[in-house]
Amino acid sequence: MYRFLEETAGNYMTRDVKTVTRDTTVRELSEMLDRDDFNSYPVTDNDAVIGIVTKFDMLRCFAFTQNQMLPQYSDLMNRKVSDIMTTEFIYVRPDTKLTRVLQLMVEHRIRSLPVTDGENRLVGIIAREDIVRALAVAANR
Repeated sequence: MYRFLEETAGNYMTRDVKTVTRDTTVRELSEMLDRDDFNSYPVTDNDAVIGIVTKFDMLRCFAFTQNQMLPQYSDLMNRKVSDIMTTEFIYVRPDTKLTRVLQLMVEHRIRSLPVTDGENRLVGIIAREDIVRALAVAANR
């Protein structure tokens, strides 16, 4: 298990990341979430991560509140990701220790984190499944 303490996000992240843009519609996002069985996508603009959009963000559009009247379903589905995405998000770098990644996931109840370089360009994504895999590898060494 000591090996796990030295492992980094860069060693276990997925490098081929599916993303959306700010102009992706909620309808397209919904189809992607269903098709890919993901819970979130990084939102990119010219390879830079500008936000994250989750199933929760999408579902929040449909929530009844005192301040929000429910528009027509078709109107909601035609909204853009830029209307619902989270612009303040947690990310890690490739050299971030997996212990820190795990701590962030647990503290903030996050399923995956974008991995960015020093210029905020997306280089990967690390998910809970990657952490579980790293733990299993460390336990078997």
